[in-house]
Amino acid sequence: MTAVSESAVPVEATDAARDNLKALESEAIHIFREVAGEFDRPVILFSGGKDSTLLLHLAIKAFWPAPVPFPLLHVDTGHNFDEVIQFRDQVVEQHGLRLIVAHVQDWIDDGRLTERPDGTRNPLQTQPLLDTITEHKFDAVFGGGRRDEERARAKERIFSLRNAFGQWDPRRQRPELWNLYNGRHRPGEHVRVFPLSNWTEADVWNYIAREGVELPSIYYAHRRKVYRRDGMWLTEGPWGGPRDGEVVEELMVRYRTVGDGSCTGAVESTATTVEEVIAEVQASRLTERGATRADDRLSEAAMEDRKREGYF
Repeated sequence: MTAVSESAVPVEATDAARDNLKALESEAIHIFREVAGEFDRPVILFSGGKDSTLLLHLAIKAFWPAPVPFPLLHVDTGHNFDEVIQFRDQVVEQHGLRLIVAHVQDWIDDGRLTERPDGTRNPLQTQPLLDTITEHKFDAVFGGGRRDEERARAKERIFSLRNAFGQWDPRRQRPELWNLYNGRHRPGEHVRVFPLSNWTEADVWNYIAREGVELPSIYYAHRRKVYRRDGMWLTEGPWGGPRDGEVVEELMVRYRTVGDGSCTGAVESTATTVEEVIAEVQASRLTERGATRADDRLSEAAMEDRKREGYF
């Protein structure tokens, strides 16, 4: 997971690409150290997905040989892929980290949340996230969001101020000139921090190849029973299964992004190695969220609306 090998990036990467990875790594490590010196109670959002795994890898490098000085937080919808949860727990145990899990089911059980008619729990993560931030008095929350993923995220700063209700207001975003970050906030407010803001999906995979970062197996091609809905390949699970007329097929697929299983689609793929995934990503004309996340298709401004409410 955190081997710090100096092996080269794939042969197709140019010297400029190698320099770019070094610059992105240096920027992310600087951001982690800046937060450690400026905030009292930071936390890292960690689901076991590729971006949060990369985030944790960079945090470990930033403070090595000291331990990571922040706990991890996962808002668990209960609709996660088993492979990802197993990987999450394995990484936490391997590095002796403290993991806080906010279970969406607990909020449903005590009436603070109500199950949605469509069965998806991704939008239900916001309230458990905000409640847990308030309970633990976290003042900086690291996330793995990147600007290339979606238009609303492209507007977000690296240090993104959230008000006392956890809400995002684009008009309150601060300039970030010359890598100077303003973390000032009033009591009750907090700052979301995105060290991967300037990375692309290709950067992420090239860095994973360079560093030998381990990921859950579902990021690589494997056989899985899936059915077609709204142009995406979904799989059956606790969140439900195919509707009338939706045919189950067994295909070679992989996941470009992972989240709530009810709204995360697979893509057909034969890429079983990091190098093959990189080639696939470079040929793709769709971002991973645009290609595989049904929750981003609820409306033209679905992501921005959720971010204004306090979503990741």
